[in-house]
Amino acid sequence: MSDTSQRRAIKNYRNRLVERGMARFEVLGRDSDRELIRSLAKRLAEDGPEAERLRAAVSQGIAGQPPRKGGILEALRRSPLVGADAVPARPFESGRKADL
Repeated sequence: MSDTSQRRAIKNYRNRLVERGMARFEVLGRDSDRELIRSLAKRLAEDGPEAERLRAAVSQGIAGQPPRKGGILEALRRSPLVGADAVPARPFESGRKADL
């Protein structure tokens, strides 16, 4: 069976993209970010000095610093209650009868 004309057109288009060093991919995101992501992709596809600056800024912003271990412990140590020797008083309750 031969390819339909539409399939051949898509294949030729994708081959031309590969020749230009481009790739087609799908991204999931919020509908409100659609234009932002499209404009970002267009700028990055231009592959000039502006695209390099944008690529570096986005990479740095996304990478950031990896989360450190012990973050919760550090937050508890910074608490104003550290060293207050506060002992919460709880009334004793015998509980309830349970029928097993």
